[in-house]
Amino acid sequence: MTQEKSRAQQLVGDIAPKLAELTDEVLFGDVWARPGLSPRDRSLITVAALTALGRIDQLRSHLNLALDNGVTRDELAEVATHLAFYAGWPAGISAATTLKQVLDAH
Repeated sequence: MTQEKSRAQQLVGDIAPKLAELTDEVLFGDVWARPGLSPRDRSLITVAALTALGRIDQLRSHLNLALDNGVTRDELAEVATHLAFYAGWPAGISAATTLKQVLDAH
């Protein structure tokens, strides 16, 4: 039986296997599993950080994860709107258009 590859393995496993391993084992296997914050809260924080930093490629997958973790579409839209005033208008617009694409495909 073949085990399905993680998203990190799919993205960079062939070019940067250690990075994929650290992503799976440390980031998602440890940091995201810590009890101090719920997965929902971690998703909100991560979406906010990725929006502020303009990391649209990573934002796309984390918007999907946020939806899976119980963050609503209205809450995600509010994050984009709110951060437009703190991270800059382009960051907010980029997050909102990325959210629209994610919701259309979800």
